Amino acid sequence: MNIRRLRPTTALVGAAALGLTTLTACSTNVGDGRTDGKLDVVASFYPMQFLAQRIGGSAVHVSSLTKPGVEPHDLEISPRQTADLSKAGLVVYLKGLQPSVDRAITQAEPKQVADAASYTSMEDHGTEVEGEHERGGEGEEGEAGHEGHDHFGGAAADPHIWLDPVRYAQVAKGVGKALEKADPEHAATYKKNTTALVKELNTLDQDFRSGLKGRSSDTFITTHAAFGYLAERYGLRQEAISGLDPESEPSPARVRGLHTIAKKDKVNTVFFETLVSDRTARTLAGDLHLRTDVLDPIEGIGSKSRGDDYIQVMRANLNALKKALGTK
Repeated sequence: MNIRRLRPTTALVGAAALGLTTLTACSTNVGDGRTDGKLDVVASFYPMQFLAQRIGGSAVHVSSLTKPGVEPHDLEISPRQTADLSKAGLVVYLKGLQPSVDRAITQAEPKQVADAASYTSMEDHGTEVEGEHERGGEGEEGEAGHEGHDHFGGAAADPHIWLDPVRYAQVAKGVGKALEKADPEHAATYKKNTTALVKELNTLDQDFRSGLKGRSSDTFITTHAAFGYLAERYGLRQEAISGLDPESEPSPARVRGLHTIAKKDKVNTVFFETLVSDRTARTLAGDLHLRTDVLDPIEGIGSKSRGDDYIQVMRANLNALKKALGTK
């Protein structure tokens, strides 16, 4: 099942708390990628920020390019943000996901970059959504401003690697190495923190494996195809209402197909996302007399998130899947 864009938002608490795109007036930057002795790390959006903060710890100052309320894929970079990239000691991003970030990085030429896409394998999960959603590449959607995902090897690669704890752990290791290279003085700290985070992600993976055993169904229906890596990892089948774009309307044929799938595969829940309209999901659920619940693609943490960070929200996702799939 193909996935395509991220829709909600990141939610790094506020610009003042995390220093989102600018340095505070009292801080000092001497042009070496540091502020007040800490390595300046710029993350493109929440999943990258989470890694930088957990691995960097107190040795880094982390800011994010994607502010609360901004859909990551549609982010447009300001000249000031581009300037901040040029001064950063390290930029952590996912190449191809946010075209404006890619362009800004090329222009700014930051000292060090860590591209999450280079640390794990990227796949095109395809899509079972017919009609306009069956297109193999994302370039055809360029007129809508969504030209991003064909950057992964020329295919419509699924960017949501962080929703697979195993792949996310691979990315964490890559980010840890990048931090060591950018700031050798604190290499021991980064190694220690990377090891601890990878262990936590491995535990999360094992909890998904054990938690999803004994289920009565493998199929779940969700707003858009954001969970292909997760489904592949744990032997599930994702069925997306809107396919590649969470804001697009499903075709009548797709709706009929979902009716058939829901009955055949004993689906009891239609998932939606907290920061995307739930209208279509609730309409489908109402037609089929199914319940609704949240399955969060974790593009950001906000007031409606079921947890304060990536790990907590992933565990909330696991509990939602267990309930929907009828685990014993």
